Amino acid sequence: MTQANPNTSIYFHMHLVSDSTGETLVNLSRATSAQFPHGIAVEHLHALVRSEEQLERALLQVKNYPGLVFYTMVNPKRRRYLEERCAELNIPAVSILDPALASLGRYLGAPMSSEVGAQRTMDDQYFGRITALDFAMAHDDGQDVDGLRNADIVLLGVSRTSKTPTCIYLANRGFKAGNIPLVPGMQPSAQLKTFKRPLIVGLISTPDRIVEIRRQRVNAMGQRNSTDYVDTEQVRAEMMAAKQMFRREGWPVVDVSRRSIEETAARIINLVQDFKKRT
Repeated sequence: MTQANPNTSIYFHMHLVSDSTGETLVNLSRATSAQFPHGIAVEHLHALVRSEEQLERALLQVKNYPGLVFYTMVNPKRRRYLEERCAELNIPAVSILDPALASLGRYLGAPMSSEVGAQRTMDDQYFGRITALDFAMAHDDGQDVDGLRNADIVLLGVSRTSKTPTCIYLANRGFKAGNIPLVPGMQPSAQLKTFKRPLIVGLISTPDRIVEIRRQRVNAMGQRNSTDYVDTEQVRAEMMAAKQMFRREGWPVVDVSRRSIEETAARIINLVQDFKKRT
């Protein structure tokens, strides 16, 4: 087999066929593709495929744009038809959940439910995530500081340390999170020190990274004049003051410099779990 040139980008079609929303497929396909940086996937999402007609439309796209098929389908008849048609077209089709479902079934000694979108049942956990998202929106960027006493997590950090998107991601995981920006010359509310429930976490980053993100923000807003907001020395002073505060108050710190939002949130969730064990 000829080895691909590692310096050449390879575009390929990836069909994601699901009888549910396709979210699982999208996340897994992107995580898989990320391990092959020179392979650039052209995604074709075929979601909510719950009839023969919908499956035929998806298969027509597979035929017209051959590549790789990832699928999650519960209905055995449509699943078998998809596999047979892909075999006829000489296109690999992979059921991404089969190994995990088989292992779990063997471990539990029980068959799976065969319910489409079972993980998205509108139960207490689902409504808990909606409540957490509402909370994040109502307590974003220093809004309703007193209400943060009912939070699970409070994030503090200078501007552009990804506080808001991290709170939204945490909300999707069911955590009530709010955030407070650290503004030069201003101290966060003394109320924070009286809160018992939430874990207060400081977010930090390298000054150069903060300046880069702030400049992009300023340019996007059409403000070309140089200000303290994007001054490297000023940002360095802001970050130093923030670190000193976190150290003084004993608040745990997460460096977001080289972390994605998901990685930052995962680290915070670990801190929350440790916090709950101690309280």
